Amino acid sequence: MKVWNWEGFWSYFTNLYLLEGALWTIGLTVSTLVFGGLIGLLLAVMRLSKHKALSRTAQGYVWIFRGTPLLVQLIIIYTGLPQLGLVRFSVLESAVLGLALNEAAYLSEILRGGILSVAKGQTEAARALGLKPFQIFRLVILPQALRVIIPPLGNSVNGLLKTTSIASVISMEEVLRRGQILMQQKFQVLEVFMVVAIIYLVMTTCWDLVQRRIEAYYGKAYGAAADHQLARDDH
Repeated sequence: MKVWNWEGFWSYFTNLYLLEGALWTIGLTVSTLVFGGLIGLLLAVMRLSKHKALSRTAQGYVWIFRGTPLLVQLIIIYTGLPQLGLVRFSVLESAVLGLALNEAAYLSEILRGGILSVAKGQTEAARALGLKPFQIFRLVILPQALRVIIPPLGNSVNGLLKTTSIASVISMEEVLRRGQILMQQKFQVLEVFMVVAIIYLVMTTCWDLVQRRIEAYYGKAYGAAADHQLARDDH
C-alpha cells in the first residue's frame, strides 16, 4: 500500500487554490489586528479610567472573551445569533468579528500593560514643561510604552496567524479549510496537511524576521528620536 505520494506533495506547493487560502489567512490576520487593536485600545482606556462603570465593563469583557474558547465564540456568532432571531453574518463577517472580539481582549491587556509601564513621574514632568496631553502621549508615553508593547504584540501576531485556522469550522476558506477540501478530492491526507503546515511555518518565520526588525527600531532608534524631540520642545 502506497502511503506517500511525492508527486502530489510537490504539486500542492503550486496549487493556486491552496495558495489563495494562504492569502485569506494573511487577510484575516491583518483585519483582526486592525479591528481588534482598535477595540483593544478602547478597552485599555476604559480599564485605566477612574470611572468604575467603564473600568468594570472592560474588565468583564476581558473576563468573558479570555475565559471562553474562540471556537465557541465563532459558533455562537455564526449560528447562534440567527437562531435567536438576531443579525445573520456571512462566513467572512463572522470570522473577522469573532477573531477581532477575541483578540481585542488580549490586545487590551498588552496595551494597558505598556501604558502602565511608563512611570507617572514622566507624565508629571512633561506637564510641568507645558506639553499638551496629545504631546505627552506622543512624545513621552508612546515611545516608552512601545518598547514594552511590541514584543508581546509581535508574539500575538505570530499566534494569530495560526489561530485563524479555527475559522475553518464555520467554513471560512482560509488555508486549512482549503487543504481539507483538497484532501477530500484525492485523499492525500498527509501530503496536503504537510504542505499546509509548511505554509504556516513560512508565514510565521517571515513575521518573525519582521518582528525582530521592528523591535530593533523601536528599542533604539525610536527611543532616541523621541528623546531628541522632547529636548527640542523643552527649548
